[in-house]
Amino acid sequence: MTNFARVLASRSPLLDGLDHELERTAASGHRLPARLWNRAIGEPLREFLARPGKEFRGQLADLFFRIGGGNGSPPTNLPLVVEALHAGSLIIDDIEDESSERRGGPTLHRMHGLPLALNAGNWLYFWAYSLLGDLALPPETRALAERLTTRSLLDCHYGQALDVSIRVSELSQSEVSSVVHATTELKTGSLLGLAAGLGALLGGGPQTTVAAAVRFGRELGTALQMLDDLSGIISLRRAHKGQEDLRLDRPSWPWAWLAASLDAATYEELRDRANEVTAGAEATPLLRELKSALGPFAQRRVHEHLELAQTRLADALPARTSLAALRRELERLEKSYV
Repeated sequence: MTNFARVLASRSPLLDGLDHELERTAASGHRLPARLWNRAIGEPLREFLARPGKEFRGQLADLFFRIGGGNGSPPTNLPLVVEALHAGSLIIDDIEDESSERRGGPTLHRMHGLPLALNAGNWLYFWAYSLLGDLALPPETRALAERLTTRSLLDCHYGQALDVSIRVSELSQSEVSSVVHATTELKTGSLLGLAAGLGALLGGGPQTTVAAAVRFGRELGTALQMLDDLSGIISLRRAHKGQEDLRLDRPSWPWAWLAASLDAATYEELRDRANEVTAGAEATPLLRELKSALGPFAQRRVHEHLELAQTRLADALPARTSLAALRRELERLEKSYV
């Protein structure tokens, strides 16, 4: 277990960071009582950030800090930067998807209303930059860290724009795979690329190691989105995710795999049934059929994708770099989705 994971076992460091930031704000020259800042920012975020999540982005930054050559514990703010960005993206994503549940509870905009939730999600993006600015870094390292973060956020928003604007029913069968891949790499992969890249950078890794870390993180993000999409079909506890994907007509990885493997007539028949679900029909029969068609085949594809990403990473790093801890974490994560 990493140091970061041990802290998470007791209390999320994001909550400690949030409390510290609000205390600093209350003590600033605005002369407003702490309860007002708590109502505006603290109350909407505190319960949400306390909900259990995988916290994998922070752990990935920790792992790559060591892969990059870092000794001892990484800077405390390193995992907080990527976890704050991730939390903000979840809040905004839930608003745009009109989702009702996140991490076992109501979404933030359902609990506190759209204005407070939207502001809280955006606040987390900018707080991440403040956390990054608090790190004691050489000027060249700081400039690169800021560029990596800005590029990641820009790519996330490109991917989110694709996700909320394109419906799979609007795509030809030949377009589905490329659209899903681009959306995934931008929306999901870019933040994991940032986590790995920042970790390697702050660990003192050379530019070649940082670039390899960013590339691996993006490939890992693609694999995790594959698992997330697939889990909505093959896992009972994640059935709500599969139903939501069908209802919103999302270009997801199951459709990418089906578009690449089925003949035109069979694919169109499945698409017609999916369109009925989007229009209000019961989703469970179609989910059962998709599970039968995709289960073992799709899980193999995800595993092969992860293995190839790890091979590419090992080939790009110095020969004696140990990836054992990373491999163990990926095995655990892969199992957690099914």
